[in-house]
Amino acid sequence: HLSHRLYEEMRMQLKEDKKVILFQNRRGFAPVVICQSCGHSEQCVNCDITLTYHKGSHQLRCHYCGYSIAPPQRCKSCGSFELKMQGFGTEKIEEDLQILFPNASIARMDLDATRKKNAFQKLVDRFERGEIDILIGTQMVAKGLDFDDVGLVGVLSADSMLNYPDFRAHERAYQLMSQVAGRAGRREERGLVLIQSYRPDHRIIQQVTTYSFEEMFREQLADRKQYHYPPYYRVIHVEMRHPKVEVVSAAADFLAQRLHGIFGERVLGPEFAPIARVRGQYQKRIILKLEQGLPLPKVKDALLTESKRLQFHKDHRKVRVYFDVDPH
Repeated sequence: HLSHRLYEEMRMQLKEDKKVILFQNRRGFAPVVICQSCGHSEQCVNCDITLTYHKGSHQLRCHYCGYSIAPPQRCKSCGSFELKMQGFGTEKIEEDLQILFPNASIARMDLDATRKKNAFQKLVDRFERGEIDILIGTQMVAKGLDFDDVGLVGVLSADSMLNYPDFRAHERAYQLMSQVAGRAGRREERGLVLIQSYRPDHRIIQQVTTYSFEEMFREQLADRKQYHYPPYYRVIHVEMRHPKVEVVSAAADFLAQRLHGIFGERVLGPEFAPIARVRGQYQKRIILKLEQGLPLPKVKDALLTESKRLQFHKDHRKVRVYFDVDPH
């Protein structure tokens, strides 16, 4: 999972007694365990998401509800023994580096490694004292840390940040990569930052490498103005949840029709949330995009009135309705 360039630079930095930080914004060992015969992968029983393999605890675990099982020896769908782990998280990177750099002191900074009391601060202190040569971490390593002698920072999979389904994905990717890049050479000497990507010509990656914040800012503002996003529009998420998909779908259709009658083309949806089921609850979402100047108290009253109409229908009474204003 390391390019030849990144491996060689790490080797050179360690030879010069410099520290290395690697950023991978995915914890665990492998995000997916998939059958090579039929393509089946283990899913969470409560959420519509695949289970992540954690080698330290030897479990397949859901990062949303905490559900976990022991890894199966054979595919539950077709019985094949051809199970393969795909993708890589911080645990996998740590294991690979122990093979590539057997003489280096390697540590991992993520939610799993810092659960115990004071574990995070102990890691920071050890790295500060020079007891750790290579630190692998999630976005924990990006913020608020200032170390001496960090000669190299590597971003292992920048593409995953760019492809997230959110209008702020590019802004956040720029922010996160810039922050983690700032860990290199923070005091006296300049450091090196390497970003691994299959799309090195992507605008955001180019802007990160040239520190073109103002250019990024102007482009993001232009996109948001064109597609009716903040700061030019207010965004309200109306989310409905229920254990039965047919119930939440019917309630969402009913509420969306009512809101269309009031707000017209400002209403988008309903659609399932990016993860349709979390903790046993199906989630459908209606999005309102409201131009600046609309009286928000009247909008609030209309939303509350129409959501209460669900209570008058016996099949919709147990549907939970949540409002998230400016969820960004």
